[in-house]
Amino acid sequence: MRSALARTDRYGRGAIALHWTLAVLLIVNLALALLHESLFDGVKGIIPLHKSIGMTVLVLTVARIAWRLAHRPPRLPAEIAGWERSAAHAVHFGFYALMLALPLTGWAMVSNAKVLRPLNWFGLFDIPYLPVSKAIAGAARNSHEPLGLLMLALILLHILAALRHHFVLRDGILARMLPGVRVRRSLPFSR
Repeated sequence: MRSALARTDRYGRGAIALHWTLAVLLIVNLALALLHESLFDGVKGIIPLHKSIGMTVLVLTVARIAWRLAHRPPRLPAEIAGWERSAAHAVHFGFYALMLALPLTGWAMVSNAKVLRPLNWFGLFDIPYLPVSKAIAGAARNSHEPLGLLMLALILLHILAALRHHFVLRDGILARMLPGVRVRRSLPFSR
């Protein structure tokens, strides 16, 4: 049986599964979006794949938010500076906001275009278009790419911070989110 400390010093399996699934989907989708005209030029199905992954991200983000509301995350170690706590909270809030905004702007963007093919999820079923005006679709089109670049910047910042905690500070922060890894170091925790 695990101790109370072991149960509270790392994320649960559900949070870990959602984190890594979303991380992979986001990185793949950003790569598809940024490279579809150069690396994938002429490859059929890249944009429909991008749209399907985006809709998957939207659904999993809603699931992740529901999970987060029902499950308290582990406390940060007491020695984490106040500015680092604030930065971590801001980055996580930014992730949630962008994981909702990016798929929604993409969905709104294609909803007004009424392209020849219906919006669908990996060719398995159709997704209804959103009832949006041309103005909303235009605003979505103008914001989708900058939001994607902001997501890329947040991902890079998040990865760098995780690597700093793991290799420089060696404080066990990264291990809390790795599947199958036990946090070896016992740290005093605070809110």
